[in-house]
Amino acid sequence: MIVCTTDDVPGKRITATYGLVRGNAIRARHVGKDIMAGLQTIVGGEIHEYTKLMGEVREQSIDRMKQEAERMGANAIVATRLSTSMVMQGAAEMVAYGTAVQVED
Repeated sequence: MIVCTTDDVPGKRITATYGLVRGNAIRARHVGKDIMAGLQTIVGGEIHEYTKLMGEVREQSIDRMKQEAERMGANAIVATRLSTSMVMQGAAEMVAYGTAVQVED
């Protein structure tokens, strides 16, 4: 499955458009990780626990979007975007969305 942020796939021609596909995941923070993150804010720098958490939820969202595109018969997703939002205190949602298409050389 080709996933790109552009409106087309370089070197390929879009032969069919299937429509919007999306995948989302919601992750909650862990109390133990919050304590470590709180300590990190005192000294500054990257908060590795949250970086890892957001990376995992991003990949899960993209995987779910790809699965939806495959169910439609697509072999690529163009115009892919990612969006995050806070759904409740301590929990964030990541949404991956794009347009499922069929491409060929």
